[in-house]
Amino acid sequence: MRNSIGRQPVIGVTMGDPAGIGPEIIVKALAKPQIRKAARFIIFGTHEQLAYAADKAEIEPFWIRHQYEKISRDYPCKVALADYDIFPIPSWINGASKVGGQASLRFCTDAIEAAKDGIIDAVVTAPISKESWKMAGAKWPGHTELLAEKTKSPRKAMMFVAGPLKLALATIHEALFDVRHKFTIGCVFGPVDLLNTALKEYFNIPNPRIGVAALNPHAGENGQFGDEEKRIISPALLLAKEAGINCEGPFPADTIFLKAIQGQFDGVVAMYHDQGMIPVKLLAWDKAVNVTIGIPIIRTSPAHGTAFDIAGKNLASPKSMESAIKVAIQMAKIKKNKDKQEKNDTDANQT
Repeated sequence: MRNSIGRQPVIGVTMGDPAGIGPEIIVKALAKPQIRKAARFIIFGTHEQLAYAADKAEIEPFWIRHQYEKISRDYPCKVALADYDIFPIPSWINGASKVGGQASLRFCTDAIEAAKDGIIDAVVTAPISKESWKMAGAKWPGHTELLAEKTKSPRKAMMFVAGPLKLALATIHEALFDVRHKFTIGCVFGPVDLLNTALKEYFNIPNPRIGVAALNPHAGENGQFGDEEKRIISPALLLAKEAGINCEGPFPADTIFLKAIQGQFDGVVAMYHDQGMIPVKLLAWDKAVNVTIGIPIIRTSPAHGTAFDIAGKNLASPKSMESAIKVAIQMAKIKKNKDKQEKNDTDANQT
């Protein structure tokens, strides 16, 4: 039994903001036998919040508590909690707070280090509050920026898995009128390149077909509605094609997503946040998964926020968290198999 458990991937799950729905969706997701059967888990969080969520949902606690300073890959159990009891979270907090930011930030940074050290094979992050992080003095606006700095990754992109749609964003959290000032050939080429690599390495698609959305209505209509397609997007796609990437575009945003879900493309690159997030939320409102690509560790998360307004009321759906865990397990298994194959190939060449 222990040998079979030991061969399973180890997934780290950060609890997110303690005052949000993170504790509840983690408890509900990991309570599912089919999920616990597929991997081992280390929760980076606090026992008090998890136990409260379990009690509200009438779920018997299924984890063992362990000191957060001494986490290990070799727990003889399916779910272990690295308990950060150094963060006493007052029960009356139901929104952004400094202590919530300090706790959720520590969960994340420690999970990233555990992934870099090989203690865990992937990180699944429950939602954090950007306001709480700011109150705690964090210099990162969110997970993506933190992950990029801690893993020394100069390039990164947000990717979303929404049913049949796999999508990356060229620009992330930018005001719409500010996009034009940061819209460069590199800002388009980067996510095309990173999405191509991610689809190959983590989703077993040998030669991904990538469609790229236009920025302007009707893809600019030959410059009538803007020249970014000719001036920026098309040169970026030429660079990508010269690098061996199978990509096409720019296509009008009102048609490209239909083409993708019908199977014409394996992935899509959208130019700005809501251009990509509207189809993602329409296709998989409660099951969409956010994946950070361009970094050397696997990180997924639910594609929703802290939902402070329903936290602690046993109303949160765990479906997006379940999907994030399943995608993380899939990615970890594929990576492990590829690493094993590469090692076997190297050993064979040396002999």
